[in-house]
Amino acid sequence: MKKCVGVDLGGTTVKMGILGEDGTIFEKWEIRTRKEENGKYILSDIAASAKEHLATAGIADEDFAGVGIGIPGPVQSNGYVEVCVNLGWKATNPADELSKLMGGVPVKAGNDANVAALGEQWMGSGKGHDNLMFFTLGTGVGGGLIIDGQIVAGSKGMGAEVGHITVNTEETDCCNCGNRGCLEQYASATGIVKQMKRALEADKTDCVLRGKDFSCKDVLDAAKDGDALAVKTVQKSMDYLALAMASVSYIADPEVFVIGGGVSKAGNYLVDMVQKRYNELTPLSSKKADIFIASLSNDAGMYGAAKLVL
Repeated sequence: MKKCVGVDLGGTTVKMGILGEDGTIFEKWEIRTRKEENGKYILSDIAASAKEHLATAGIADEDFAGVGIGIPGPVQSNGYVEVCVNLGWKATNPADELSKLMGGVPVKAGNDANVAALGEQWMGSGKGHDNLMFFTLGTGVGGGLIIDGQIVAGSKGMGAEVGHITVNTEETDCCNCGNRGCLEQYASATGIVKQMKRALEADKTDCVLRGKDFSCKDVLDAAKDGDALAVKTVQKSMDYLALAMASVSYIADPEVFVIGGGVSKAGNYLVDMVQKRYNELTPLSSKKADIFIASLSNDAGMYGAAKLVL
């Protein structure tokens, strides 16, 4: 069985694992992401750690397929990264550099959200579906599009950046990207908290969150417990998510949508909200795309990175 190293490169930690071509994880571990001096140590740390674990595992050269890596930024088809703000990288090709550090083994790189989408399509909630759209709802909103089993990254690696689809043209506050009315301003964890604070200012009805310092989880828990203002706020955020999904459907027509990230821990409560509104927004389709919660959790990026090279 061919084996590889899957690498999910995050801003705080690097998740790594040795995986087989059937999706078996033989070992997984983490190292710290050293971002000092514009991230100059990151790739050498990854190479050193991978080589150490491969040597311990005793994997023969002929059984080793290479390394796949998910990167938190746009990645072009040739592995080139123009800029990766969270790591301090500019104008680099981490796939080529890591290959050299690993002694010339094959290395393939992709955007982290795209790679997580591939992981869910291969071994997660999207298994059995060749056409999938992945939304990750965390601090921001990311996305990954899989068509015919392949990542759609676009000409500049910006494909499926669904967090910056404009869903509200009347928004006055700016998104971090500089635009206004992006999905990220409503459906991310930070967006849901902000919308809840807006609702509390505009509506003076009773709410269990009033006068408290609350998190996104608190908002979702309050909604699930039936607090009217929290329900209204979460429904509005999920309506915007459904609008973005409907827009994607009319362009890419995926079989399924998969929702991951911290917000997705609210589970079927969110799925039911989004599915209902999505169905209303896609009248041209008699067979609607199903919406699932991601099942691989923090391992999705590692699985997808492995699949890049297997």
